[in-house]
Amino acid sequence: MSPKHTNSLSDRESETAKRRTGRPAFPRELVLAAADGLFADASAPKAVTMDDIAAAAGVGKGTLFRAFGSRDGLLDALFMARAAPLRDELEREDSRMGPSVPPLERVLAVLDELALFKLNNQHLAAAREQPGTRLLRSPHYVWTHETLAALIGAIGPEAAESADYWAHVLLGALRVDLIDELLAAGRPADGIRHDLDALARRLLTPAIDRGPAG
Repeated sequence: MSPKHTNSLSDRESETAKRRTGRPAFPRELVLAAADGLFADASAPKAVTMDDIAAAAGVGKGTLFRAFGSRDGLLDALFMARAAPLRDELEREDSRMGPSVPPLERVLAVLDELALFKLNNQHLAAAREQPGTRLLRSPHYVWTHETLAALIGAIGPEAAESADYWAHVLLGALRVDLIDELLAAGRPADGIRHDLDALARRLLTPAIDRGPAG
């Protein structure tokens, strides 16, 4: 598993930053909350600009670019912060996707949680999953893909051989533009989750017969 990320300075780091610069430490959580609100309220999330976020958070636009590098970088940070509970669940023994769950069932549980995450964060996904934004290299996609591929690989040797590709395929079924299209066509959220589960079972179940990965 990838190391957990933290989005806040410790009290000591914060005080050190104040002494060095004479200014308060960067209000990261406030900025992320302001951005989240703007994307959630926007009729076209891709139209939300760094100027809008800076104004809502009460910081300078240059400060945002220094902190996040770009609008996509800010969205990536927001995604990673929102996904923190999901990462924690992967480590909990009593979780439905924890380490003691059988490999296939663990993959299915993770996919369902990812589907719920996408359904509950469509505004963020719509803002981030734009053509030309190098989505597959974003931190949240890289973490999600690597985690899912590792879980698939634990199913058996055949699954391990194709885990990288299969993880991309299953994540592709969670693209927000596809989800939006299905919802608009009348497919309910629970139906989308059911279809994803059926797809994953059809793809991965045959690999179990090969035995556990060595």
